Order: sequence, then structure tokens, then C-alpha cells
Amino acid sequence: MRLWENSCIKMATSIRQQLSQLASLSHSGGSHKEVTEKYRGILETILKTGGSDLVPCLQAFVEALVNENVSLVISRQLLSDFCSHLSKLSDPLAKQVAHFTLEKVHTRVISFEEQVAAIRQHLADIYERELSWREAANVLVGIPLETGQKQYATDYKLETYLKIARLYLEDEDPVQAEAYINRASLLQADTKNEELQIHYKACYARVLDYRRKFIEAAVRYNELSFRTLIAEDERLTSLKNALICTILASAGQQRSRMLATLFKDERCQQLPAYHILEKMYLDRIIRSSDLQEFASYLQSHQKAVTSDGSTILDRAVIEHNLLSASKLYNNISFGELGSLLEIPSTKAEKIASQMITEERMNGCIDQIDSIVHFEDREALPTWDKQIQSLCFQVNQIIEKIDQTAPDWMVKFMESQMAQ
Repeated sequence: MRLWENSCIKMATSIRQQLSQLASLSHSGGSHKEVTEKYRGILETILKTGGSDLVPCLQAFVEALVNENVSLVISRQLLSDFCSHLSKLSDPLAKQVAHFTLEKVHTRVISFEEQVAAIRQHLADIYERELSWREAANVLVGIPLETGQKQYATDYKLETYLKIARLYLEDEDPVQAEAYINRASLLQADTKNEELQIHYKACYARVLDYRRKFIEAAVRYNELSFRTLIAEDERLTSLKNALICTILASAGQQRSRMLATLFKDERCQQLPAYHILEKMYLDRIIRSSDLQEFASYLQSHQKAVTSDGSTILDRAVIEHNLLSASKLYNNISFGELGSLLEIPSTKAEKIASQMITEERMNGCIDQIDSIVHFEDREALPTWDKQIQSLCFQVNQIIEKIDQTAPDWMVKFMESQMAQ
């Protein structure tokens, strides 16, 4: 064992001496090709030797490489080679060497932008494997995509911004994630890479989801569920997310339209939360006992408690039930409304008042008599809808007659024209 340790020490000493000689050779104007090959030979020797002295030897190599005495032509090329070898090291060793390298080139980062970007990408991958989401994101943020001297390709910048946003989302920091998805939004229109466009849409939908902009998230999740480039199981996951976000959204016209879209989508019938969707679309009262299974599908950020002490799901269902009640009753007392919604009467009054104020429900509140009055729907729009429905049914009958007896239909139309 001692003989092996002595061998490692001798090897490390030899490598440091060679690096010192190379620095002198480069400074004295030696051939770039000759110096580069010698550096490569030393790097290969270090990597082959391994052992406990591997990290100190690699650090010594980096220190010699980024020395100002070494030509930038040589150091840039060799540092790129060095970066490619980092992936061959174990994650703990690669992380240690990467941090050391970043520290050493910090003062000359403008000269090594491309190499620094590669090191940061690899370091972020290591942190991601360790589930250290924030550390991975912070490492990528250090890449000067907009402020540096190097002009990065649009796809590279877009991919990096999306990765940073995704990492912040994994760390449950939607504010930072939104900042980088906004930067990505300026680039996504300029890329022809469909996969990146899909990644952008998926990441943006998740940001809206985390920011509790549920109806906007539902629209984007639903769009993703139709993209053929995505695998079938991922499309179903997107559809499930669209359904969950729609149910969690505040009651109103936008959610009603999204409920109709999803209810008419036959794929939703495969989803376990379909019975909640059906009740919402048909304006049926939803009881708390109906929500136990659905609540298990929610992510942690969707289980947050609102300012009035209720969960996001509870609030959404209460608003839905209140809208359903407005179609069943002309008026109702605060106490009866509270019993119907399974909440205190004061809370029922407050929610009804807020929905009426925000014009998400038609009605008025009589606080003296403690009654909520629901306004009748206007007769004219209802009449128009009934006429439209009748015309649609007549058209369907005519189409069926035409399919069953086309000859009779032709003769009938000719007789009508003759008259």
C-alpha cells in the first residue's frame, strides 16, 4: 500500500514538473502544435493513472493551462478537450474539478466563454442527478447568454432558458421560473425545432399552473394533448392536467367554455376524474364526499390554502355549487345557502358577493333580510338559443331523409322549386 502511495506522489510530482516545463516552452515561442500535443499527452497520463492524486493533478493541469503565459489558441482548444473528459469522471470528482476550473477562469471568463458554458452544462446535469434543482439552475444562470462576447445559437439559448425554468419549477419557485420562461418566449417564435416548441409550451403550461392561472394552463395543456410528436401516454397526461386545472379554475364563462370542450372530448371518459367534470358541465351540485378521490390526483402546489382558509379545490367547488344554485333558485337565505354549500353562512355570503361583484354570477344581496336574489336570465338570448336548437334538429332530420331516400328528396326539392 505504501509503495502504491509513493508511486502516486512521484507521478504527481513528475506531472507538475512537465507542466512547468511546458509553460516555459509556450512562453518562449514553441510550436503551438507541439505544445498542444504535449499537454494532451500529460492529460491522458493523468486520466489513465487515476488514484487519489487524480483531482490535484487535474487541478494543476487546469492551473497551468489557463496561465496567461499560455497562448489562448492552445488553452482554448485544450480546455475544450478537458471539458469532454469531465463526463468520464465520477460525479463527485467531476463536480470538484468543475468548480475549481470555473474559479480559476473567473477572471478571464470572456476568453473562455464556450468552455465555461460546457462546464456549467455538465455541472448542472450532475446537480440534477442529485436532485439539487436550485443549484443546477443557478449554475446555468451563470452562462452569459445575452451579455457575453460569444453569439449563441437561438436553439441553444432557448433550450437553456427552458431548462432553467424547469429546474426552478422542480424547486417549486414559479416566480424565477416565469422570469426565464418569459425570456424563452422571445425566442420560441424564431426556432424551427418542433421539439423545443413543444417543450416551451409544456413548461409555460406548468408555470401558469404553479402561478394558479388555472384556466390559461388548462388551455395550453389541452393543446399539447393533440400534438402527435408527443407519446400517447404523455398526451393523456396533458389532457388529465387540463381537466384538473379546469376544475380548479374560478367559476365563470371561461371555465364553462373549457368544461364544454373537455366534456365533448371522448378521451376524457378514460380519465378517473371524469365524473367530476360531468357534474360540473351539467351544473350539478358536488358534495365533499365526491372530492376525496379527485384530491389524491392533485400536486402539492394545487393543495395550497387560500386566504379564507379553504383549499383551492374547496374554493373552486364552492363557486361551482353557488352557480348551480343560481340556476335552481330564484332566491335563497344565507343560512340555507351555507347548508347547501356545506360552509358557514357568513362565508357563503362573502363568496356570493365577490362573484356578483366580479360579474361571474348575476344577482344581488339583501343584507337586511339575509337573502341572495339570483337574477333571471334574459328572455331574448334564451329564446334565440331555443330557435337555434330547433333549426339544428330540423337540419339533422333533413340530412337523414336525404341519406335514406335521396331520390324522393330530389323530387321533393324540384316540386318546391316549381311552386
